[in-house]
Amino acid sequence: MDKLPSSIFNDVIGPVMRGPSSSHVAGASRIAAIVRQSLGGDASRVLVDFDVNGSLAESHDGHGTDMGFVSGIMGIEMTDPTVPDAERLAKEAGVDVRFRVLDYGATHPNHYRIAATGRNGVSHDWEAISVGGGMIEMQKFDGFDVRIEGDFYELLVTADATAHSADELVAKVKEICSGFDFIDVQHAADKSGKILVALKFAAKPDAPITEPLRTLPGVLDVVQLEPILPTHSRAGCTVPFRRPEELAALAKSEPRALWEFAARYEAARGGTSPDEAFEKMRGIVAIMENAVAEGLRGTAYEDRILGPQAFKIDEGNTKGQLVPCDVLNTTIKFITAVMEVKSAMGVIVAAPTAGSCGCLPGTVLGVGRTLGLSQDEIVKGMLAAGIVGVFIAELATFAAEVAGCQVECGAGSGMAAAGVAQMMGGSVAQCLDAASIALQNITGLACDPVANRVEVPCLGKNVMGGTNAIASANMALAGYDRVIPLEQTILAMLDIGTKLPLELRCTFGGLGKTQMSLEIRERLEKKK
Repeated sequence: MDKLPSSIFNDVIGPVMRGPSSSHVAGASRIAAIVRQSLGGDASRVLVDFDVNGSLAESHDGHGTDMGFVSGIMGIEMTDPTVPDAERLAKEAGVDVRFRVLDYGATHPNHYRIAATGRNGVSHDWEAISVGGGMIEMQKFDGFDVRIEGDFYELLVTADATAHSADELVAKVKEICSGFDFIDVQHAADKSGKILVALKFAAKPDAPITEPLRTLPGVLDVVQLEPILPTHSRAGCTVPFRRPEELAALAKSEPRALWEFAARYEAARGGTSPDEAFEKMRGIVAIMENAVAEGLRGTAYEDRILGPQAFKIDEGNTKGQLVPCDVLNTTIKFITAVMEVKSAMGVIVAAPTAGSCGCLPGTVLGVGRTLGLSQDEIVKGMLAAGIVGVFIAELATFAAEVAGCQVECGAGSGMAAAGVAQMMGGSVAQCLDAASIALQNITGLACDPVANRVEVPCLGKNVMGGTNAIASANMALAGYDRVIPLEQTILAMLDIGTKLPLELRCTFGGLGKTQMSLEIRERLEKKK
């Protein structure tokens, strides 16, 4: 089936998680959660390979991939306080998880090759990729091509090809499943004489379905998987627009604010109502506010480069050392607070990623709180930001491993610019122009983490993204000419990002290979 439209709460603002990186921690956790489901119980042995030419070869330990993957294998939720201890807990439970770096020709920088065995003796091989912002795609199951993204209920039936032709098996499986709402069927035969039939369901079958399938002649295995994403998918999903140009045209005939279009879009995508989308975003904003408050109280965590610094903005203001600018300084403080919670393994919202988790909430909340806006107005700003993120997800990516930090902190900046413009009463056109200006200002931004940690220069880039967002919103609200429309800007950003050298896409380049970076990394490794 064709790829479904992006969702604000799946692809853009979320997941709610702990850890330094959504691509690494949340993506790995979700991949492992599906692997765990396929085993039908607890795992006993798991071997994970990363390709030597991908980004995970260099960053899987420092960016939390190992921790995230083991959390998923152990069934530990991403918000659970034991996430940082997942590897220790696995060892204590006798679960053997190993990571290798090999040269096996992966074509995606965030590729996983997995061989897993459960305590019940069931074994499965998987291949998967983390595509950015915690989103994943399971691409191979026991050698068969599949596409599982975690938004459907899935059924995988493997059979001996000598017992049925592929068409015969599909017909028998569909007959057994005819009373349930399945919406897609795929099948393929492999070289070892096996057939896989894969079905997607919009809702969980309300009666046992695996046992009748197991009784079919030649059936070797039946695997049932449940969704792992907050917004589930269904048949016949249509949305009112998918591209900025379509929204701009719609806005000319329908006088609505950008946040209203965003709520309407997400309601259509998730099969809910605009009011439900609004309240769901209110819950997300509350989590962001908690992260700001926690960061301002001060955080502690051993394995990080930077200690608490958010409080220094207030100290500097009190001493008269800072350039007077309440909105800007509050935004810097809030962004720093969220980033410090992330680095201390606290609960944050990946918005659009964990590495860029400070820019959007710090800016929208910083502007909103400084100006005394209500929570409703802040929620509206966040919805406006979310729909700009949908356009980036549709036209580009949120993975720095694919296109550099411009699609993480840069994307957060463009989203925040639209959110600020919305809170200031901007029209749809002004909000989209603000996003385009912000993204134009930040194209080509490299991802070059120091000491294999998501802290430096990540904090500064989040702060830069926030200040850029405020300036860009003001430019658009004042009527500055954005020149390049948002859609073309996003496509240009992707083009620039994919042309960056691999070492500037979240691996080991730029600031990451300076002498100071190497010294800090050595010091942190000795601590561990």
